Parts: sequence; C-alpha cells; structure tokens
Amino acid sequence: QVHLVESGGGLVQAGGPLRLSCAASRSISSINAMGWYRQAPGKQRELVALITSGGITNYADFTKGRFTISTDNAKNTVCLQMNSLKPEDTAVYSCYARLMWLEYWGQGTQVTVSS
Repeated sequence: QVHLVESGGGLVQAGGPLRLSCAASRSISSINAMGWYRQAPGKQRELVALITSGGITNYADFTKGRFTISTDNAKNTVCLQMNSLKPEDTAVYSCYARLMWLEYWGQGTQVTVSS
C-alpha cells in the first residue's frame, strides 16, 4: 500500500514557475514508478511525467523543456518543477505511483495559470 500526499499547487501568472511535491508513505526506492498526471475541466486525464525506480523519465510532449521530474529518496518524495507555465497548464495535478501491478493516486492539487 502507498499513500500519496501532494503539495505545492496554487495560482501563478503565465510564464511563472511552480513546484509540486508528492510525499509517499513508504520508501520510493521500492516503488516501480512514480509520476504526475493532470486533468483539466472537460478533458481526460493525461500523463505529465513519469520516473521509474531506475531513474528513467518519460515526459508528455507539452512539457518538453519546461517541466522536470525528480525524486528525493531520503524524503520519499517526487517533485515536478514547472517553468514557463501557460494558461493551458491549468488543471488538477495528481501524483501517481505503481507498485508491482497496483496503482495509487494522490488526492490532487489545483494548478491555475492566469494570463
């Protein structure tokens, strides 16, 4: 079982940065993959970025050059640094973890980018 708690969402102006954090209830070195998804109003949930326990990353095309996913094993945390934010990045961002065949989700944090 993995319990995930996100923090760091909020309101930011277009072009600004925001950093999301997700704290896991167990050692993330034992978790196969962690990452972030987002869902905007009226749209389907989509992958933002993923990182495996081996450090392999996968980013959605819309993040390229703007977002960076990282982990802090000492704090059992996965972070998403978002730069050059755009109004279209407005969404609820949810932390994700995959442990073997099981998937876990955080409660989500709202990110709003004003133009």
